Amino acid sequence: MSKRQKFTPEFRAEAVELVLSSGKSLVEVSESLGINEGTLGNWVRAYRTEHPETETEERGPVEWAQHEKLRRELAEVKRENEFFKRCQRLFRLEGQEISAIFRFIMEHSAKYPVNWMCQQLEVSRASYYRWLNPSTELSEAKALRAMRTVLVLTEYEASNGVAGAGQLVDLIRNNHKQYVPKSTVLSIMNEHGLKAKRVSAFKVTTVHDQQARTAHIKNHMVDKLGRRDFRSSRPGTKLVGDITYLRTGEGWLYLATVIDLYSRQIVGWSMGANMQTQLVIDAMQLAMSRGFISAGTVFHSDRGTQYTSDAFQAWCSENGVRQSMGRTGVCWDNAVAESAFSTIKNEMYHHRAFTSRVAARTAVMEFIEIWYNRKRPHTTNGGLSPQMLLDWYWEQNSLALAA
Repeated sequence: MSKRQKFTPEFRAEAVELVLSSGKSLVEVSESLGINEGTLGNWVRAYRTEHPETETEERGPVEWAQHEKLRRELAEVKRENEFFKRCQRLFRLEGQEISAIFRFIMEHSAKYPVNWMCQQLEVSRASYYRWLNPSTELSEAKALRAMRTVLVLTEYEASNGVAGAGQLVDLIRNNHKQYVPKSTVLSIMNEHGLKAKRVSAFKVTTVHDQQARTAHIKNHMVDKLGRRDFRSSRPGTKLVGDITYLRTGEGWLYLATVIDLYSRQIVGWSMGANMQTQLVIDAMQLAMSRGFISAGTVFHSDRGTQYTSDAFQAWCSENGVRQSMGRTGVCWDNAVAESAFSTIKNEMYHHRAFTSRVAARTAVMEFIEIWYNRKRPHTTNGGLSPQMLLDWYWEQNSLALAA
């Protein structure tokens, strides 16, 4: 497969929507999605040219300055609200010792300025620094515990509270090159009342088309002994896919995915208001545009009507894709795809309410492209995120070619 990436119209539209509605800057979104800043900027400009009604009225210098002032004030209010929300557990304890307040400041110094926190909590900054660096130095164990606490809290907050102890161990290793034992992470989480967001798994239903002509399609995800084999030695050779549905205030939103079995990255996805065959074709199209589909690629799915349709079989044939199918009603035959859906719902979707399909689409795209693909540790990858494993693969491949 090639490293060169192209992007489908749906991906471009969702990336633009993320810039316009998430409150993040164009630079932040481009870095998070792994897209060139200039490319994303061109997409946004093209969208605004085609949709002039989305542009705000042109502002004069005075009005713009006032707008910027209000924006900064709003950001400050949001920061204060978030900060005091984190302080609630501290304030509930009557007669809290000053050392507990200083410890709270230390543990949150990676997120908030120390001077600002001292002002909000009405404590002396000089006293805080004297506590932090007393004449008799902190014991080595105490200093190590403090450093590890900062790392655990930082990564837990960055994951929006979805990372458990095992994932935090991997995140700290991946992002900070530090090893913190799982038992220590659990101890710190218990000390601060932290738990990973989890809900019960969501059951996915497959509708089997009894009239579909699929006798020629075999299950290529089993070894010679008939055991399930979802392993792959390189990217783009084995893919799996499935469809699920997500409730919104406007009705159901359907999500089709394509997952690379080497890295477990969601390399293709598509969302729509119905479950027509075009939904799964669009997901495959995105995977192909990213270089994950070539002649001989195996694509495994269940026997849902979209995958057994003549249109989808024709698309696979035209692009050299070998279809593979499991048995109807046997969830383990497509466990990788269903596991990804469970992650999306348990770690994000079930913790939020979406009034519109647009809002849901943006949230799902952000979760998949920014968190799941690029940051979330995956056990199959030895704790690396899918993108980290792909980067490692390409680095090793380049070294082998250069040798």
